[in-house]
Amino acid sequence: MDEKNRRRLIVGAFGALAVFAVLFFAVGTREVIATLLSAKPSLIVTTFAFALCWLAAWSLMLRTVLISLDVELPVVKAFFVYAGAVFANNVTPFGQAGGEPVAALLISKISDTRYETGLAGIASVDVLNVVPSISLILVGVGYYATTAAIGERLGTAVGSAVVLIAAVVLVMILIWKYRHAIIDRLPAAIAPRLGRLGIARFESETLEADLTDRMGRFFENIERVSTDRWRLSAVIGLSLTGWLFQTAALTAAFAALGEPVSPYVLLFVIPLANLAGAAPLPGGLGGIEAAFVTLLVPTTGIAASVITAAVLIFRGAVYWMPVLIGGISVSAFGVKALE
Repeated sequence: MDEKNRRRLIVGAFGALAVFAVLFFAVGTREVIATLLSAKPSLIVTTFAFALCWLAAWSLMLRTVLISLDVELPVVKAFFVYAGAVFANNVTPFGQAGGEPVAALLISKISDTRYETGLAGIASVDVLNVVPSISLILVGVGYYATTAAIGERLGTAVGSAVVLIAAVVLVMILIWKYRHAIIDRLPAAIAPRLGRLGIARFESETLEADLTDRMGRFFENIERVSTDRWRLSAVIGLSLTGWLFQTAALTAAFAALGEPVSPYVLLFVIPLANLAGAAPLPGGLGGIEAAFVTLLVPTTGIAASVITAAVLIFRGAVYWMPVLIGGISVSAFGVKALE
């Protein structure tokens, strides 16, 4: 790991610890620990089992997308490759920015394909995961509105999420609409600068041609995924299945503490809380937990200490377990996630 990445990781880790310190101070550390000790082990195991099902569903998403790109990846290998991508997301600030390049390297290394093909595959998975999350937010909030008044805090969170998602979708549409202009002009603009900074080992003309070729293939691969309607439907279905498994996992975490929670609340809370993963923390660690507590306290009426304990169990399953599995996978496949 180079010095820049080491500094970034250390700063992110201290940032996560600071967020946790504030959270535990506000909620009560003793109460949270006491609640965790009262959890039923069998239901904690169930939480982790549902999390494994989520990981498997989204790894099948990746495999299905890669098949549309003529890349064959066995089911078991696809699982470990996707776990490696989640590991990279969870140990680098700003999540996907760290995970996608590592996943692309894993895919190209294992399947002997081009890097940009692997990048198009994992990028497609991340983008398509947004579609069911929007639906779940709308369905969950809609049902919640029929049973309780939507508070100002929840209304602000939902409104912010809608604006953020709309902005991301708009940017994606604009990039796609003007992709040919981007391919024609962007390499010429950045190749000379990369050469002057000493980042590139080639002359600017050679680098420009290489960038143009790679970007062209990347957009071609994205187009192949988007026009394969049968596989596209299957991918979105697997994404929805993964989100539902996450909902089941958090439901089991609350059940382990003897507190039933309406799944409709969790349907919109999980995607909303995960937006905190965009914070400059390793995989949103600390920020996502705080977002869960902030959203669940007013919507469930459950004590903050119980909610915090349930969220910690849930995040142990969807954050720390993939870190362990994915870290082993990345190491075994010989790809360095933090270089």
